[in-house]
Amino acid sequence: MKYSYKYKVGCSIENLKGVRDFIRSSLKNHNIPDLQISEIVLALDEMCSNLMIHAHHCNNEDLFELVIHVDNNNPLVFEIIDDGTVFDINEFSTPAIDNIIHEKRKGGLGIRLVKSIMDKVEYQKTNEHNICRLVKTVRFK
Repeated sequence: MKYSYKYKVGCSIENLKGVRDFIRSSLKNHNIPDLQISEIVLALDEMCSNLMIHAHHCNNEDLFELVIHVDNNNPLVFEIIDDGTVFDINEFSTPAIDNIIHEKRKGGLGIRLVKSIMDKVEYQKTNEHNICRLVKTVRFK
């Protein structure tokens, strides 16, 4: 059976708790292990916070939509849809951990984390919107 869940939210980091709650509540009834749900929440929290901060400068009047597609026995698909500045993490050269530690940098770990949790991250630009699509294969209980 296929399910889609949609959540529209303002681009203020204060709204991240609502995003995390939406993801958990959308996935909890689909027999997905709690550990995998927590990993997904962590990756999407990182992606949404980057979008809020870097593309929308924490402007709560700017909105984005998070859509979750669940089709049992198929990978989960998450779409983050907005009209802000596009930042394709696939074009970002993830710094080596040793360099981050040595240079005492504050950035770069979130992107590494998202790429390690999700199976695929793709970007699509339409005439009206940017779509960041994240795909994750899960083991249904």
